[in-house]
Amino acid sequence: MRMFVRISLLCVLFAASAAFAAPAWVTDQFEITLRSGPSTSNAIQLMIDSGLRLEVLERDAESGYSRVRTPGGTEGWVLSRYLMSEPSAREQLEKLTSQLTSATSRGSSLDAQMKAVKAEYDSANKQIAKLEREKAAVEKELAEIKRTAANVLAINEQNKSLMDQLAAAQIRGDTLEQENRSLSSQATRYWFMAGALVLLVGVVLGIWLPRIRWQRRSRYDRF
Repeated sequence: MRMFVRISLLCVLFAASAAFAAPAWVTDQFEITLRSGPSTSNAIQLMIDSGLRLEVLERDAESGYSRVRTPGGTEGWVLSRYLMSEPSAREQLEKLTSQLTSATSRGSSLDAQMKAVKAEYDSANKQIAKLEREKAAVEKELAEIKRTAANVLAINEQNKSLMDQLAAAQIRGDTLEQENRSLSSQATRYWFMAGALVLLVGVVLGIWLPRIRWQRRSRYDRF
């Protein structure tokens, strides 16, 4: 229980000390001494450079000293009149110079980025223009292909029509040739029949005419 109370008290004291701590900067005129106590009779612990940022833990108005903590964690006492509530003009100037240099660097970086972006933009515009030209060429070629394809289809249709006409002509030619053959065969038969008829008539006349002559002679002989 006592241990818990001690720990609680230590926490409260540490919180109060942290809450009281305020920033302060060493004067930029010269170095100051950090002593172990609030008087010149106390030992000097170290020399603090001008412009260094300290944490003020306690102020003693009677002695004119303040208890501070360095960035390295060392605690001691310094004269309050050597502390400032804001950084020195030199520190502010160095800080502003650093910020200006950083801003100039960022500005240069931004300029470089802007130039890079502009270069990429110009390159993209050139690429777009090239793609548009290629698109126009492809569309022209496609239109030519469509026109050629339409002509090919028309030619195919014309060839198909001519093939149909040729097939019909061939069928008609075959029909006419067959009819011609039939007519030639009929003519041959007609000529053969006519020849046979003439031959028959000749035979009949050959037989009949002598008989007629003989009958006439017989009649003349009677008279």
